[in-house]
Amino acid sequence: MTAVTEKPSLADYKTALRGRRLQFAALLFCALTVIAFWRLSRGDWPIPVSRVFALLSPFLSGPERMTPEAIVVRSVRLPRLLAAVGTGGVLSVAGVVLQGLLLNPLAEPYTLGIAAGAAFGGALGFMVHSLWVTPSAFAGALAALWAVQGMAWRSSRGHLVLTGIVVNAFLSAGVTFLKAIADDRLGAIVLWLMGSFAGASPTAALWVWGAAAVSALPPWFWGRELDAVSLGEDRGSLLGVDERRLRGGLLCLVSLGTAAAVGSFGIIGFVGLVVPHLLRPLIGPLHRPLLFFAFWTGGCLTALADGAAQSLGELPVGVVTSLIGGPFFCWILLRQDGGL
Repeated sequence: MTAVTEKPSLADYKTALRGRRLQFAALLFCALTVIAFWRLSRGDWPIPVSRVFALLSPFLSGPERMTPEAIVVRSVRLPRLLAAVGTGGVLSVAGVVLQGLLLNPLAEPYTLGIAAGAAFGGALGFMVHSLWVTPSAFAGALAALWAVQGMAWRSSRGHLVLTGIVVNAFLSAGVTFLKAIADDRLGAIVLWLMGSFAGASPTAALWVWGAAAVSALPPWFWGRELDAVSLGEDRGSLLGVDERRLRGGLLCLVSLGTAAAVGSFGIIGFVGLVVPHLLRPLIGPLHRPLLFFAFWTGGCLTALADGAAQSLGELPVGVVTSLIGGPFFCWILLRQDGGL
């Protein structure tokens, strides 16, 4: 007589999923702590971790704040770390939102041309004045997003990423043209476009964290509506969600966050593609926990990539993320088409 195995109930699944989330949260906290002290203690001038911990104290006296060690940790390395974590978080949240809204597993700011639009707008801003870089980047990101959506939805939603690649190529050619006529601004534009956190200022770090709050908190509050829209086939409308309004609002916020990241630190590709796909098997498809974990996981991965880029002689961090994200993109594409 064979024993009958009971299938796990929905309550058992939710309990197991909640346990996995708690375990992953603890692991993520430990990883973020280790990465933070590694980035703050290592560099051209190694500083012991115990000394770094003391230098980060809010009760540090005035004379101690002016020591070379304190200046390096608090004014150079800490802003760079915060900039990397904030940028990675913004791009990862953008990837989660775009994939949920557009129902495409390959959607992220880089593949949809939003980052290239921000780069083109920012380069135009450089031609006028450095203060125009971020506003111009935001306008370029929105314009690229609208162009991709308009062309893809006139033909087929399945062509969304293909349209994004075409727009990306067109805007990249536009950036090349701007570099050709930039004259004395060429060096600044090229250095900015390469994507790097070297020389990140406290103001730039605060700016990208402000953009992170603006672009990440509303999707979290609208997590249930985003869950409904991501079901596809206009099921969100059947559940009482104004899909058009939600999609328009969230896409603008995602574009703002991407523009802030690109306008401050250049193009850093594939972070928004990799992180959501790594997390969904662990966290589940619900967007509220997914957005929370995506922000901090993306921050950790970008800080790690920045550390690797610095260790290799201050390579652009965008090169490191592209070396990781390019093969990952191919794997997702092949799996989606049934090639794997």
